[in-house]
Amino acid sequence: MAPIPTGRPWSGLVPAATKILPSCSLGITQTHLPNQRGIPVSFRYTETIDRDYVTTDTSINIEFMSDIWPVCSEFSKLWAVDDSSSAIIIGGKHKSPNSAFKIQNVTVEEHTYKLTTSYGTVGTTPPQLLVTNDESKTLVVQFVKADDATKATTTTSRVEKLGLRMFPFY
Repeated sequence: MAPIPTGRPWSGLVPAATKILPSCSLGITQTHLPNQRGIPVSFRYTETIDRDYVTTDTSINIEFMSDIWPVCSEFSKLWAVDDSSSAIIIGGKHKSPNSAFKIQNVTVEEHTYKLTTSYGTVGTTPPQLLVTNDESKTLVVQFVKADDATKATTTTSRVEKLGLRMFPFY
């Protein structure tokens, strides 16, 4: 998942401390490094659905996929909405309402999407991801194959999406 450039010097999504003490749990932020693609994510349906592809407007969990996780290992890598601050953080739980996200179309022609939750739309107050109802802060993304981060995936047919299996379910 790659944020669409907005003229700001931000790039891919990574977990990072949102406060000095305690440093855990980690928030989801955009990196300052222009060529940093971020950490790959996987999607999993919050309910048992017999599909191996993701559709828009369906509740999913989002999870960072990295074998290197040096801090805050007591927290899951699932994304969640922090009820106390509306920040997007790690440490979510499968099937928990604050860990449920939906992918929604922004523009079909440009293959851009946004993430929403029952709390609102996922946006940014750079570099932090958070829930906001301010449309000017909406985080707009495109999907990039995790094993080929140099090329944006711009196919839309169901058959092509099935063949790519960009984000496998675990």
